[in-house]
Amino acid sequence: MKTFSYEIKDEIGIHARPAGLLVKEGKNFSSKATLRKGDKSADLTKLMAIMSLGVKCGDVITVEVEGEDEDAAAAALEDFFNKNL
Repeated sequence: MKTFSYEIKDEIGIHARPAGLLVKEGKNFSSKATLRKGDKSADLTKLMAIMSLGVKCGDVITVEVEGEDEDAAAAALEDFFNKNL
């Protein structure tokens, strides 16, 4: 399993547009990716689950990736967060 943490820098946090793009990015890989904020978690391929976390600017999230292409998936997701959030 690969994990990384990221502090959200987007002023609005994870809102509909970046959440939709995040879901698309997560679906590019066969590995299961999970977004965690505190004690809550969401599957990265489920838009409403991501939105329900209420991630705001300054929140630190953790992404866990597990599966056969976890290295590539974790690298791509970390890059996505750095460029978009």
